Amino acid sequence: MIKNRLIIAFVLISNIVLAQHENDIRQFDKTLNQFLNVRDFCISKSGDEVFFTIQSPGQEISQLASMKKEDNEWTAPKLLSFCDSNMYLEPFLSVNGNRLFFASDRPLNDSINVKKNFDIWYVDRDTKDSEWSQPKNIGKPINSDLNEFYPTLSENNNLYFTLESPNGLGKDDIYFSKWENDKYSNPIVLDENINSEGYEFNAFISSNEDFMIFSKYNEKDGQGSGDLYISKKDANGKWKKATNLGTPINTQKMEYCPFYDEKNQILYFTSKRSNIYSRNFKNISDFKNYVRENNNGLSKIYMVPLKIK
Repeated sequence: MIKNRLIIAFVLISNIVLAQHENDIRQFDKTLNQFLNVRDFCISKSGDEVFFTIQSPGQEISQLASMKKEDNEWTAPKLLSFCDSNMYLEPFLSVNGNRLFFASDRPLNDSINVKKNFDIWYVDRDTKDSEWSQPKNIGKPINSDLNEFYPTLSENNNLYFTLESPNGLGKDDIYFSKWENDKYSNPIVLDENINSEGYEFNAFISSNEDFMIFSKYNEKDGQGSGDLYISKKDANGKWKKATNLGTPINTQKMEYCPFYDEKNQILYFTSKRSNIYSRNFKNISDFKNYVRENNNGLSKIYMVPLKIK
């Protein structure tokens, strides 16, 4: 065996061909990944604006931030204007770029500062350069007295999200709500081809609603911890059995919060992978840079070319 030989993984999954070197998976950007925990991510259709969640090490603090691309460089991150002492996470940008969905535990009424469970909220703006509105609760039938997380929308506004419910199939499940007559239908839990008795969460839905990428936790066919899976619809519009995306995308560590750029065929996802090892360091600065910039076991945003046919 030749030492340091590059290994290519070829996987055929329902007309989806993955052909990646491990080296193809890289961190999105050092400016974004400078934070200790970057939990989730979305990018605009134009590719020049990103939104993401930054958190404290123990996740006691969770805020939304953004960056813009100017002269082919990402600007310094900025907190979104409406963020306050409440928890904010899991942004998803609408197709036109002027509505941002997210999950938050903020109170329903600003005058009554009582923490609520997590709901799905959204903010609006007139243009990309305008200020965001104050957060608006998406309301019933989506939100309830339970926790709703990770909103993702197809181009026709159909909504998929994670719900912790005793009436679901498992611990966390992925639900679907159809947009019709300018309102959402009652959410429906997706069947056993997607959900199980365990944990399914963090779904990304394609614009045409023909495939979904999401996380499953500690599955028998997994690499360990959370893995990314994919499901496509059959000719009758039914979801096929979800399939593990395999290595090198999935590792023994946690992979979650997927976002797929369909135009450029790039998968973005969060991972806690680590490849650091003990070595000699020149000084404190060398140590800090090495631990902070490499895959260090903390949540960071990664990207990889991925063709979905």
